[in-house]
Amino acid sequence: MLDSPFVRRVAISLRALDIAFVHEPLSVFSAFDAFAGINPVVKAPSLVTDDGTVLMDSSLILEHAERIAAPGRSLIPLDPQAHSRSLRIIGLALAACEKTVQIVYEHNLRPMEKQHQPWLDRVHGQLAAAYRLLEAEMPQAGSWLFGTRPLQADITSAVALRFTREMLPDVLDVNACPRLHVLSARAEERDEFRAFPFS
Repeated sequence: MLDSPFVRRVAISLRALDIAFVHEPLSVFSAFDAFAGINPVVKAPSLVTDDGTVLMDSSLILEHAERIAAPGRSLIPLDPQAHSRSLRIIGLALAACEKTVQIVYEHNLRPMEKQHQPWLDRVHGQLAAAYRLLEAEMPQAGSWLFGTRPLQADITSAVALRFTREMLPDVLDVNACPRLHVLSARAEERDEFRAFPFS
């Protein structure tokens, strides 16, 4: 489902890489059995390759996509220094996604009497740190992180921010990461983002 930042980053990236695919929206909750028929682990996203191999985990799926993409379409910088910086930014954005999921699950799935406030406070601190560090990596308004088009660091950062804003609207202060907000809004206007809107 496209309310998962991990699913959404894969869908947007595959479109940006010009790799044809069929998106089958299955909920890990309401369609558990149907999902298990495709991938018994029931982990989203899952990608079934043309030869029937089932891949899971968004980063591993995107590693595979990079290998089969046409030359010149890569979403990862080739320069070693830019490459390591790109991976740092992607890691921060994925950490923000993971911490958002943990907070949402704690509030929505765990009974109130079993919620542990010190742990929640810690996760909130980790989420704030991820966005603080991500903001420090953002370019000036009107620029992408590594060139003239959005690459994986831009895509994952934009997807992460949208996810946290939708799921935890009272947690993330817009004023704390203005450049990230500009980059995210700019990305959301692109065709590949519009094709796979948060839902």
